[in-house]
Amino acid sequence: MALKNKFPTFPLLIHGILFFFFTFIHLQCQLFSNKDNSVEKVLLQPKPGQKLAAFAEGCFWCSEHIFESVPGVLDVISGYAGGHTKNPTYDLVNTETTGHAETVLVYYDPSKIDYAELCRIFFLSHDPTTLNRQGPDEGTSYRSILFYSTEEERKIAKKVQEEIGSKKIWENRIVTEYQELKEFYKAEEYHQNFIQNHPNQSYVRAVSIPRFQEFQSRYELYKNSAR
Repeated sequence: MALKNKFPTFPLLIHGILFFFFTFIHLQCQLFSNKDNSVEKVLLQPKPGQKLAAFAEGCFWCSEHIFESVPGVLDVISGYAGGHTKNPTYDLVNTETTGHAETVLVYYDPSKIDYAELCRIFFLSHDPTTLNRQGPDEGTSYRSILFYSTEEERKIAKKVQEEIGSKKIWENRIVTEYQELKEFYKAEEYHQNFIQNHPNQSYVRAVSIPRFQEFQSRYELYKNSAR
């Protein structure tokens, strides 16, 4: 009986350990929020020969690093989109009252990579089946959103989603939102190239790098299966 009574508490212990671990990791993100808090609205006009795309898929530190690794991507900016508040700051977005999600603006060379492939990378680089959550990060600011600039892009993205769904890569139903890209605010400067500048930061080591490695493996398997 003594042993039997102990077993029900074990999941609670594990849950408590995970709770404190993820709380600690999340608090690490807040340590940088007392730095330069200036944000700027970005003109959604790429340079000649370039195109842009925008995706929200959880922490933008992770997303930025993933898209920067893709051949054909020229630049990635971390910021905020999808909400109603003007000039949102990181601290304000974290209140989950602005409607904005952490988003990356991706500039790419269409002669080297097309929009459909960027959408595939989006669906393969995060779990699009978790509502308002990505890994240890929870809230509407971490929800999955695919932003499109034209109706043609929306159709392409929907087709890619069907393609990903048909391959049963994710066990549950995809809950990604679709929004027209109307405004994008560049996040505070300390968020830009965060993983490159802070490779040993605890969140980066515990969450960002493992997520990047999982994406690389998943993307490689996907490409091989498509041949």
